Amino acid sequence: MANTKNSPETQAPRNSPRGKEKDTEENVANERRPNPMEVLRQARAQLSELTGMTAENVSSFEQTEDGWSLEVEVLELSRVPDTMSLMASYQVELDPEGQLTGYRRVRRYERGRADAHRPGGR
Repeated sequence: MANTKNSPETQAPRNSPRGKEKDTEENVANERRPNPMEVLRQARAQLSELTGMTAENVSSFEQTEDGWSLEVEVLELSRVPDTMSLMASYQVELDPEGQLTGYRRVRRYERGRADAHRPGGR
């Protein structure tokens, strides 16, 4: 015989929100949030589209409170030999969904040059 008792104890599992996900802002945001590889691809593509320059690689990447922050290495001027080409590092900011919100050039250098030795560094 089935349990037909209609007490709060027997009704709780059926009416409990446990196991049911609500469409809270956090859950909806998490569903839209791209994974890190998608963010890297989007950042490179968006920066290339805006600047008209080739984004070659990402040298730093981190998730922030406001979205994502990356440093992208860009080919600014191709020269022969290739080691003399001008490169630049761009600081790129993206929102949590991976849309570019801003960028700025932070460094410009020849491809074949290493960073200058810093005092006290090894």
